Amino acid sequence: MNDTQRPTDQGEISVLQREVDQWITRVGVRYFNELTNMAILSEEVGEVARIMARRYGEQSEKESDKEKDLGEELADVMFVVLCLANQTGTHLQGAWRKKMTDRTERDAERHKENPKLK
Repeated sequence: MNDTQRPTDQGEISVLQREVDQWITRVGVRYFNELTNMAILSEEVGEVARIMARRYGEQSEKESDKEKDLGEELADVMFVVLCLANQTGTHLQGAWRKKMTDRTERDAERHKENPKLK
């Protein structure tokens, strides 16, 4: 992430993006390329899905899976998403705010009126 791509506002997601960028620079040497990170993201989401299917779904949980921490796996997903955002110059804080505004306007009454949710 270069200086022109750095988020300027101090939202929580912007702080996380900077933290990941600093870690990559200090510890990780460089970012994996975007396609590699996309494959890693898919792998990490798969690990979350495995826990969800076995712990909360109908599949039985293997002994070796009972020690896995869902929070850590979700954090792995977040880390790779933040890497991808940094690599592509995506300001996630701004994107998050816009998406939440759009959702709120679009769905202001929709979910309240959905009989399936009652």
